[in-house]
Parts: sequence; C-alpha cells; structure tokens
Amino acid sequence: MMQNEPARILVSLRDVSKVYRNGTEALRDISFEVRQGECVTLLGPSGCGKSTVLRLIAGLDPVSSGVLTHERGETVGPDSRCDMGFVFQEPALMPWANVFDNVFLPLRLIGQRRKETRSKIEAILAQVGLSDFQKAYPNQLSGGQRMRVSIARALVRDPALLLLDEPFAALDEITRFRLNDDLLRLRETFGTTFVFITHSIYESVYLSSRILVMAAAPGRIVEEIAIDASLERDENFRLGETYLAYCRKVTRALEYASGARV
Repeated sequence: MMQNEPARILVSLRDVSKVYRNGTEALRDISFEVRQGECVTLLGPSGCGKSTVLRLIAGLDPVSSGVLTHERGETVGPDSRCDMGFVFQEPALMPWANVFDNVFLPLRLIGQRRKETRSKIEAILAQVGLSDFQKAYPNQLSGGQRMRVSIARALVRDPALLLLDEPFAALDEITRFRLNDDLLRLRETFGTTFVFITHSIYESVYLSSRILVMAAAPGRIVEEIAIDASLERDENFRLGETYLAYCRKVTRALEYASGARV
C-alpha cells in the first residue's frame, strides 16, 4: 500500500435493514464500512441488533433490504465473502477433544492433515499463551483459557476479518483486561481486522479505532465515535485523562441511544 493510500474496504453496508418473518424490524438503514486494520466496535443496549449485524456480515442471515458487500462483491453465498473467522459469546469447544484438536478442527474440515499443520497450530497456541496446554481438555481450562482456544481456532485459517460477539462478557475484569491486551497484540501480529461487540464502554474505548453506538426498536446507528489511532493502548492509556474523556463521550452517546426513539 502506498503512503497515504486509504486502507482497502473489507466490508461495506449501505442502508441495510433486517425484518424477520414475524414482522419484527431488527435493523433499519445500517450503513458503515470496515477497512483493513481497523477494530470497529458495535455498542448499544440489549436488543439493538448488534449480533444481527454480525450474522449478516458473516452470511448466516440474509439482508432484507439494502446492500452488503465484501471485497469479492455482493454477498450472495460463501464464495463471495472475504475470509473471516467468528468468535461467539461462548467458546463452544468440543469437550472430547484436547486444545490442539479443537484448534485443528477448521483445518481438518477443509482436508488438511495434522502433520502438515502442526507447526502452524503450535505457533498460534504460543501466540495466545497456551503452548503448555496443547493436550489439556476444555474442562481442565479456566474461562479465559477456553476463550483463548476459541480465538486461536478462529485465527488458524488466517482470516482477513474476525467477528467477535461479546467474547469476554462472562469473564472477570482482570482476565478481561489481559485478553483485551492479547487481542490488540494479535491484531498487530496477524494483521487481522476486527468487528467487535461489547456492552462495556471501557472495553470499547480501549480496543477500538471506531465505535458505532446503536439504538433499539429498530436497531440503528445513532452515533459514530473515532478513537485516535496514534494512542498507545497500554496501562498508561487506561489510567489517563484522554481515555476517561473518551469514556465520558461514549457514555453520553450510549445514554442518548438507550432513550432514543424513532
């Protein structure tokens, strides 16, 4: 990429709406782009359609109206989507398989062999701090470790885009902080772009390059807040006035979104 050349667009939504068969209008006129290298966070009250947006991007649900495009063109099937991984709220690991085999699963499903992929899986497990747990089973891991396995499994196919649906919501605050730092480091290491869902104002400011604040009934974007990309995301940032100022700004936007009406 030439200097000052805009990062390429991985996903674009233009006036995307979603209405279910029972008549429920889940989303109305959602428009935003996700560019390479970003972390775009969807933040809003429960029921505002954040997870629905992720499902539309992943191709798990069709849009009702509007246009959703990936790098390869309009989304009409798996072949038209850019390479992506999905991390759900729950790790959803296979309880009968050890850590190595859980991470190996996506590669096995596309016909790759364990011997050919061993070094790659071991490298990813090292990146998420699980080198010593390859033979451990999910019930032998902490909640944070299970989520690390889920993230490793999503990264093993080198996705251009990683969709994360409140992956740290059930974890204690200290573990959550550590995994936030890990996610930023992995983003730097793998060059992966994130679309992230959270209910946490503090997490959204710490991780994001942009925050899209959503309102409910129907789900829609009511404000976009850019976070200065040049800011170093570390403990000093978490404790600094700039971080707190962003948190206050996002809090006000979320308060408005929670009370916003059509």
